[in-house]
Amino acid sequence: MILMINTLILLAICLLMLMITMLISKKMIKSMEKLSPFECGFNPFNSNRIPFSIHFFLISIIFLIFDVEITLIIPMILNFFSSNLMIWYFTCTYFFFLLLFSLYFEWKIQMLTWTN
Repeated sequence: MILMINTLILLAICLLMLMITMLISKKMIKSMEKLSPFECGFNPFNSNRIPFSIHFFLISIIFLIFDVEITLIIPMILNFFSSNLMIWYFTCTYFFFLLLFSLYFEWKIQMLTWTN
């Protein structure tokens, strides 16, 4: 019962602080000048939204995935002498098969070709 009362009091304090912050905030009024892009005082020449190649984004995601996998390989090499060799072998084999399968899958869906 005491825990529930304390929770309600803390919730009321949080809501009160949120309402006070919203009331005294200076950013309540948003004008068109504040929302428009600034280009040395001139009207914008073109749209702010530049078309972004999704292929470039997917290549960067592939790079990040393989980069993380490389950071997982280094401790495997360092852990070679201090672990059971059979468990180490099966773990590394599973990891490399997973790595090769992901590379094959990306090659199969033609993610590794830059242009079509």
